Amino acid sequence: MRPQITVITIGVDDLGAALRFYRDGLGFSAEGIIGEEFEYGAVVFIQLQPGLRLALWPRKSIGRDTGLAVGPASATEMTLGHNVSSKAEVDAVMAKAVAAGAAIIKPAHATFWGGYSGYFQDIDGHLWEIVWNPQWENAV
Repeated sequence: MRPQITVITIGVDDLGAALRFYRDGLGFSAEGIIGEEFEYGAVVFIQLQPGLRLALWPRKSIGRDTGLAVGPASATEMTLGHNVSSKAEVDAVMAKAVAAGAAIIKPAHATFWGGYSGYFQDIDGHLWEIVWNPQWENAV
């Protein structure tokens, strides 16, 4: 298997609220909810970068599609990392997330490895780490 991720899907409880958080609050580009004509097909796709999309899909639809029971959500299952080009940009993204309705879990701070990062939790409890890594300055 050649490692190539094209879609990261996160389960949400209210698709409309999740769309508003990501599109209207954070400014991510999304066309809106598609697939509503299918019983478990409503989804939102957000283009993150060429070849990579974030999908917002109701948790009950993921359960139906996989055959797994929907259990309680847990924020410690996964984090999404968003690398930026400066400490100031970390602070700006964190502020934008709060304005959109996110909760700050760990305020932005200098890290032990020489970077700067903080965590926020979106309206469905997913953790986002906003990071400036001085070793990756040319990669952002």
